[in-house]
Amino acid sequence: MAVEVSNIESAAATVAGAAGRMSGVRTKHGVASLVLDVGGLDPAEREAMDEALRGALLAVPGIFDVRIAMTADRQRRSIIAVASGKGGVGKSTLAANLAVALARAGRRVGLVDADIYGPSQPRIMGSQARPELDDKKIVPALAHGVRMLSIGQLVEPGTALAWRGPMIASALGQLMEGDWSGVDLILVDLPPGTGDIQMSLVQKWKPEGAIIVSTPQDLALIDATRAIDLFRKMEVPILGLVENMAGYQCPHCGEASDPFGSGGAEAAAATMGIGFLGRIPLKAEIRAASDAGLPPAAGDGEDATLFAEIAARMMAAAEPKGAAHIEP
Repeated sequence: MAVEVSNIESAAATVAGAAGRMSGVRTKHGVASLVLDVGGLDPAEREAMDEALRGALLAVPGIFDVRIAMTADRQRRSIIAVASGKGGVGKSTLAANLAVALARAGRRVGLVDADIYGPSQPRIMGSQARPELDDKKIVPALAHGVRMLSIGQLVEPGTALAWRGPMIASALGQLMEGDWSGVDLILVDLPPGTGDIQMSLVQKWKPEGAIIVSTPQDLALIDATRAIDLFRKMEVPILGLVENMAGYQCPHCGEASDPFGSGGAEAAAATMGIGFLGRIPLKAEIRAASDAGLPPAAGDGEDATLFAEIAARMMAAAEPKGAAHIEP
């Protein structure tokens, strides 16, 4: 009795946490075989997943034996997700500047622009060059001391990507599994919301933690709370909340105002029991520098200091929690 590979894949996908970790699925003469990436799992979790997979596959009619090859001996890299519940809160600007600040502090940093439909990192980081391929892996470009990959480097500017879920997941995989040799920390700039990209990242490349970006206004905080809830449900630690567009000083009269409110994100962080990493003012200089591909963190002014301080707080929150990683 011949057993279709699709039947094996469907059965294996019912095992919690196995989605995205399997490759090389085969079936022959009643024997099912596959390769299982167990990177990031402790011994008990590996054993539990192995046992669950065997049970699921042996329940497939026509399968009498299961062979699972585990692999987890590749280079370890930490991952931190930069997320928001809604768009337009400056998440990509923050991710770029944190990456640059960390690189200036001596970290070997990578930046993945996972906003497949709206990639902005090539513009912010000033790197439009098309990456090269090496042994079928994409080689990240270097910008401001940061290795970066974005779908925006692989398609013509302004091109609309009318892709459904499977194609989006494949694109994310190409970026995450690029040639990250020499990098020990990857920041992932996620799209807004709580959709396919977020789920795929957590399931296959379990981040060490996530930071959430919000403006002070109530509507943004409501959506930020949803993002926090998603990561908590998927057991990804929340490293802290950053309040962006927090106050504006008129360049002509010097008067300060708060067009988006004040202190909302810090208050929300306290209510939810998570750390507050800092606030970034609404400044034309930050916007202009981002449009020009010159992240303020690459300079020496007060904005560079601000991003460096937030980056230091983020890493202080992340490092005691252990070494989550991806395995390229």
